[in-house]
Amino acid sequence: MGASSGPGKTPGVYLGWWGNIGSLPQKGVTTYALSANRQSPLAGTAHAAIFNTWRRFRGAALYVLPPFIGYYMLMNWANDRNHFLNSKEGRALYAEDAEE
Repeated sequence: MGASSGPGKTPGVYLGWWGNIGSLPQKGVTTYALSANRQSPLAGTAHAAIFNTWRRFRGAALYVLPPFIGYYMLMNWANDRNHFLNSKEGRALYAEDAEE
């Protein structure tokens, strides 16, 4: 058997096609497998998602809520002020300021 016979367990034949180097098998490598019908890839996903979401929300709430509430109050005040200034009462109240 020479190099042209292809990869195998023959010493001296080490190069094969991509992913099949063809060298002697390694010793001391243990491989474990679990049958597909014994796996449960989504076990506990819903439970973990609920509690992880709550934990992350609780940790970030004090960073997000105060500025959000402040900006909401500022925007609400600005909208109310804009509606007042563009109303009949607001125009009448500030009419003399606009004439100057």
